[in-house]
Amino acid sequence: MTATRSGPLKGVLRAPGDKSISHRALILGALASGVTEVEGLLEGEDVKRTAAAMAAFGAEVERLGEGRWRVVGKGGFSEPADVVDCGNAGTGVRLIMGAAAGFAMSATFTGDASLRGRPMMRVLKPLGEMGATWMCRAGGRLPLTLQGGLLKHVAYRLPEPSAQVKSAVLLAGLHANGGAEVIEPEATRDHTERMLRAFGAEVDVHEHGPERHIILPGGQKLNGIKVVVPGDPSSAAFPLVAALITPGSEVTVEGMLLNPLRIGLLETLGDMGADLSVTNVREEGGETVADVTARHSQLVGVDVPPERAPSMIDEYPILAVAAAFADGPTAMRGIGEMRVKESDRIALMAAGLTACGVAVEEGPDSLTVVGAVRANHGVKGGARVTTHGDHRIAMSHLILGLASDEPVAVDEPGMIATSFPGFFDLMRSLGAEISA
Repeated sequence: MTATRSGPLKGVLRAPGDKSISHRALILGALASGVTEVEGLLEGEDVKRTAAAMAAFGAEVERLGEGRWRVVGKGGFSEPADVVDCGNAGTGVRLIMGAAAGFAMSATFTGDASLRGRPMMRVLKPLGEMGATWMCRAGGRLPLTLQGGLLKHVAYRLPEPSAQVKSAVLLAGLHANGGAEVIEPEATRDHTERMLRAFGAEVDVHEHGPERHIILPGGQKLNGIKVVVPGDPSSAAFPLVAALITPGSEVTVEGMLLNPLRIGLLETLGDMGADLSVTNVREEGGETVADVTARHSQLVGVDVPPERAPSMIDEYPILAVAAAFADGPTAMRGIGEMRVKESDRIALMAAGLTACGVAVEEGPDSLTVVGAVRANHGVKGGARVTTHGDHRIAMSHLILGLASDEPVAVDEPGMIATSFPGFFDLMRSLGAEISA
């Protein structure tokens, strides 16, 4: 796919359902007793893999219509008859392994080439401390066979911020003797804690200085509920940044999630001088949502506080694109987690931006983008970017192409459907020039 310099982007849209909440709604619905009805579920490939996995573990999973799903849980998991293929869903497989560890059964997990290359030891380590065992490839990589059951209590301190690891431990703790406790040096997205409460579980959160202690007592049962999934801020970031960097643009995203632990990108764009307005703030399904409008802006480079990384780790690729159109350097530090996502996102963003004429400096856990917008100097573009099958790398460079001097092409655009089905049609509806 190729993106070409476009005229003003205009329109109102709703971002696809939040991926993190969609995964959790399906998993908790399968663990619960009774019916869970979900509205606004993200119907990307990653979430569909989680839906299929929940059926494999014994839940009844049915699609009722666009974004409307029903899960009938049996109060726990049963042993799957076949290998559970999670495709490219890193969040899905890590959370499902945590949930499955609580039951006396064996389950084998695999995924696509990208997921089989991603490390699982960060999840396996605490599950092992609770009593689960496994067999896998070197480095804790898929395919992996997990044996669960007879788990014991753990008080696990996260060695690095990770909502996936926290969530896996809490889901395992539902069926561990004595439950589980997770200690976070830095707060990460708290959708699992919020949703566990919505399903009827007791979850206590205590602040001890900068640390958060999340305590889940054992022996709890979940009951099916109705879940309304808000718009994903990680997906909304793409049309919003497109509007900020494309002259004359004004785009509104309705129903966007504004969880305080997910708004790091909005805060950073605000620091850069972005013309953003937030209206119609409301509560839906236990989460704060609002309508967010972005207008073309003259951005300036900033130093992004490292402690903000957990709240926007998936948004750094598109932030790097915004930074390319800013005046001055934007330094992003403490982002080493980006190297173990679907790809090494630091390396791929550095390579792609460099190919498009943007000056960058890459470090082990940092990326500095030197904004190209000066008096008579814009972003050149003109590259064909290798994405290594990473949906966020692909979308970020296509957004770059909408405002660069020369077209920008990406390979493997089909992977965009993992998180943002309908991305191309939505962007074209705003006036974006993106074609095959």
